[in-house]
Amino acid sequence: MTAVAIVLAVLGAGCFAVAARLQHSAVSTAAGPQPLRFTAAARLIREPRWLGGLALLGAGAGLHATALVLAPVAVVQPIGVLAVPISVVLAARAARVPLDRAVMLGAASSTVGVAAFVALTASSAVAEPLAPYTELRVGLLVAVGVLVLGGLGMRARGRLRCLAFAGGAGVSFGFVSVLLRAASQRLRAGEVSGLDAPLIVATALAIAAGLLLGGWFVQLAYQSGPAELVIGSLTVVDPLVAVGLGIGLLGEGARTTPWTGAAELVCAAAAVIGVLVLARYHPEAVPPPRQRELTSPIGERA
Repeated sequence: MTAVAIVLAVLGAGCFAVAARLQHSAVSTAAGPQPLRFTAAARLIREPRWLGGLALLGAGAGLHATALVLAPVAVVQPIGVLAVPISVVLAARAARVPLDRAVMLGAASSTVGVAAFVALTASSAVAEPLAPYTELRVGLLVAVGVLVLGGLGMRARGRLRCLAFAGGAGVSFGFVSVLLRAASQRLRAGEVSGLDAPLIVATALAIAAGLLLGGWFVQLAYQSGPAELVIGSLTVVDPLVAVGLGIGLLGEGARTTPWTGAAELVCAAAAVIGVLVLARYHPEAVPPPRQRELTSPIGERA
């Protein structure tokens, strides 16, 4: 079942990448350089590109949720990083610029890093019985992270605002993934009965709140920076939060040896470095050669 989960997660990453391109374009058109207000957000509901992105987000979320039922968080969640190289390739095609060496190296580093990380975690991650109040502890930790990043995003401007809101979205979505995995584990273990109705309702409400808050943060991030920077930040923070919570609170790293853990850290670092390179050198961050020539000091004197 783990192999099926990996395939579903890869397909979900593709859906997220295309959705990011569509929604970023729609949000930029609706809000322009001004902060995204509710009036502009209301116009998005009638924007075909935004609705198309929403449909793809729903499809990607469904694929991702199914993958989480079939495999541990530590296996499924890092695969979302593959949305970054996919998004960069789409941006290059849209801008009609070739992919330079830095972008190709970044894409290779993130892809290989994720593939190796998943291979290692798939062989060592396990599903352990959940301790009482696991979901409550997860929620408290996530609430602190969301408040800090959301507050920073409200006060910051430009790229820092984009990174803060994208990071907050990553924390929210990582929280949702952990809750989905925890719920599936409890159901499989037969721990849920009619007496647990309050827990079921609270978990469902927390998942809905995490999805809504994360979705709103993503729209705010799109309005403050390029889609590739949003996806890059989101797909780094999301798996780090989800895998960290999965190992720390769900017990998925109980059978991981020190050598395997060290190798996983190296692979994760390679993936993060690749994402940072892509965020720095993506096609929208580096202007075409002709534009650089016209805006350089030599071009100004000419």
